[in-house]
Amino acid sequence: MTEGGDAVEEASARVYRHEEEADDITRQVMLAVRRSFITPFDRSDIQDLTTSLDDAIDQMRKTAKVVSLFEVKRFEPQMKEMAGIIVEAAKLTEQAVALLPKMRHNAQKLSEISVRIREIEEQSDQMYDQGRKDLFLASRNGDPMIFIVGIDIYSHLEKVMDRFEDVANRISGIVVEQV
Repeated sequence: MTEGGDAVEEASARVYRHEEEADDITRQVMLAVRRSFITPFDRSDIQDLTTSLDDAIDQMRKTAKVVSLFEVKRFEPQMKEMAGIIVEAAKLTEQAVALLPKMRHNAQKLSEISVRIREIEEQSDQMYDQGRKDLFLASRNGDPMIFIVGIDIYSHLEKVMDRFEDVANRISGIVVEQV
């Protein structure tokens, strides 16, 4: 989406579709957990992790909604970098979730992934701060709406990354409890 131009609308639509699919999966997982007598690990941990994952995609949808609402077609360099970090966090999260069924065997790798997600969240914080500052300086004598919309987008991107950090923290907690 942050590549901008005419592709923004289709990218936003893809985010919406993925979020709807994630909501279906969330409902299925919650139902399965309630119906299962024996779960692979603590029932509440499964529910909390599922909720954290759902919160991440929900925040992505909110970001796409703001971009669509304000018809943004051009993104600041730090916005693009933050989006790249978010994609990296999503891929790491996907790897971690795939390792959970055999978490005892994969405890070290799960720990490394969680640490990496926290590290890139810190990078994201720095980009967020620098991006907001650059946006302020660039729009100080220009159109204040560009600043207001840009700040809103930065805020949403930061929240997405924070949700992935929440997921990493949940995974770390599960591993500590189970291993």
